Amino acid sequence: MAKLQGVRRGAALAMGTVLAVAGLVGCAKEDTGGTTADGVKLVQAGKLTTCTHLPYSPFQSKDASGKVVGFDVDIVDLAAKKLGVTQEIVDTPFEGIKSGADLNSGKCDVAAAGMTITEARKEVLDFSTPYFDATQALVAPVGKTYKTLADLAGKRLGVQGATTGEDYVKQQVQQQSLKVEMVSYKDLAAVQQALTTGQIEAAVGDLPVWNEYIRANPGKVVVAGGFDTGEQYGLAVKKGGNPKLLETINQALAQARTDGGYDKIYEKWIGPKPTV
Repeated sequence: MAKLQGVRRGAALAMGTVLAVAGLVGCAKEDTGGTTADGVKLVQAGKLTTCTHLPYSPFQSKDASGKVVGFDVDIVDLAAKKLGVTQEIVDTPFEGIKSGADLNSGKCDVAAAGMTITEARKEVLDFSTPYFDATQALVAPVGKTYKTLADLAGKRLGVQGATTGEDYVKQQVQQQSLKVEMVSYKDLAAVQQALTTGQIEAAVGDLPVWNEYIRANPGKVVVAGGFDTGEQYGLAVKKGGNPKLLETINQALAQARTDGGYDKIYEKWIGPKPTV
């Protein structure tokens, strides 16, 4: 009996050792983030993690191989290269991006989602210097003659929810007392499908995004009108939480504008850069 108890005791000790070692191995696999040589804190060591919302071509979308590519991806890569790390992209709902929730929770280091800089968003996010000037477009099926929001009285107008396009339409409907039924969709793909299947009469959204859709789907819809809202896109980091990363991003943007790197990215994804 004593011998049997000794065996049991020995087995228990051995099992405890195995569990302890397993615990150490588990801890070794856990990624608790890292800091670059420049003192920039990252949620994953060796990676600049980007939150975005797909699809939003030409700013971010998946290519034929499933890789996320686009204007924003190349812009963030400028900062990643400067930090000596690689970019990793997380697809997440836009609401969590613009509210700052994803950055606050440590889901990512930076947000890049064709996101307009607004005063409300600046309250919860730290924005980079602007990297893209954007306007809103009124898009309608080929053959329709709508030019203004007033032309859509009594009709359904689609927008992507939680965007400045939605905000603009709401504002104009209220200010002009327009009898337009605005329908909000969760993402751009849903708006595009609704427009091409006749669920809505027209849509409002960022001009370069709709231009990209029209190039890829000729003969379906056209840009019927435009609204110069003075919008500019910015990359965002956690509010008050990553000043060194924000500084690096701004440095990378400034360098790209002087060495021609920005123009190359613009022409690759948008087309010839307009002269000022």
